[in-house]
Amino acid sequence: MRRQRKKKMKTDLFHQPWKLVPNKIRGAGGREIDKLRGIEPPRDDPAGSEAWIGSVTRVGNPPPAEPHRGCSELILPDGRRMYLFEAINLAPEEILGPRHLERHGKDTLGMLIKYLDAQKQYILQAHPNRPWAKKMWNSDFGKEESWYVIGVRDDTPEPTYILLGFKEGVTREQFEALYRKDDLPALEKLCHKIPVKVGETYFVGGGVPHALGEGCFVIEVQEPSDITVVPITQKKRYETIKAMLPPGEEPRFKAEDEKLYDERMLGAFIYDGCDEAENLRRWRIPPKTIREGDWGSERYIISPRETSFFSYTRLDVKGSVPLRDTGFPQVGITLEGEGSIRWQGGELPLRRGDEIFLPYHIPAAEFSGANLSMVLCHPEGAK
Repeated sequence: MRRQRKKKMKTDLFHQPWKLVPNKIRGAGGREIDKLRGIEPPRDDPAGSEAWIGSVTRVGNPPPAEPHRGCSELILPDGRRMYLFEAINLAPEEILGPRHLERHGKDTLGMLIKYLDAQKQYILQAHPNRPWAKKMWNSDFGKEESWYVIGVRDDTPEPTYILLGFKEGVTREQFEALYRKDDLPALEKLCHKIPVKVGETYFVGGGVPHALGEGCFVIEVQEPSDITVVPITQKKRYETIKAMLPPGEEPRFKAEDEKLYDERMLGAFIYDGCDEAENLRRWRIPPKTIREGDWGSERYIISPRETSFFSYTRLDVKGSVPLRDTGFPQVGITLEGEGSIRWQGGELPLRRGDEIFLPYHIPAAEFSGANLSMVLCHPEGAK
């Protein structure tokens, strides 16, 4: 009898929600992240504009003193604090499920979720699609990504915007000539500048030029990769990245052969521009209702129609509703209000700014609340 009880307690540990430990990773900003998390006083800091949520992905070239930078920590229900990847390794099949293990293995969630809070405009950049990432970096993942705008600053010098997509007629030759001159302002003018507002969603395909504008606060869901290319020469790149780091910290990337650097960077951009209307049709994504009732509604923010690599939904609850069992783990963010997630044998209170990891199967799980809004993120393969 005693052995059975001990086994049941261990199993229950892996079939209930886990509270994630909030982090900040890099980049100047973070005030809006603090506001969402209820931290007083909210403030910007030199390394606070990004938070990685439910991550088992490390930043590119992590510092020797922080080999797991980018990886999320959590507190298990029994009080133990550890990295999420360490917790998964305790019982991969019970936590991730057989379908996830078959498709992705145990060392990746198949997605990466972030807060991005742009105190200043991000540098113009692009990410490789999967074929280019495999060819040039030997990576199984490219970096398709998406932005769900959850806030805009009210003290920016101009209305909040993003840069996204080439204008019609832009050629590689034109782009490369400006790159050789390190003329970033001219390169930015090759792209569409789009005013944004809270609640909008933008998909950023592999190879598409983009930059968050000053004042944007978004949830970013993407492939689990940290491969980024920026159209500035190696010397300029070093100077630019150094200026973004805390005082005394040096960029940690290794100098590449100039020819390889150019090939990787120029080949990662896809020169397929279009006019303003077509650009918005391609990349601004309207919500799609999945289910609704007296309890509230659930809508796709990004669906499998936009990409097969990840998806995520917004769940607005004014009562109680079952958690959909997708057969895969999920990562949840409490965006508004308060409530709880209940399951067979327990309950976890939720309030604005909470971040949770949901193992693939939680018996009889349901969300409850009078005004609870959750963002639920799903890896490739979830239905």
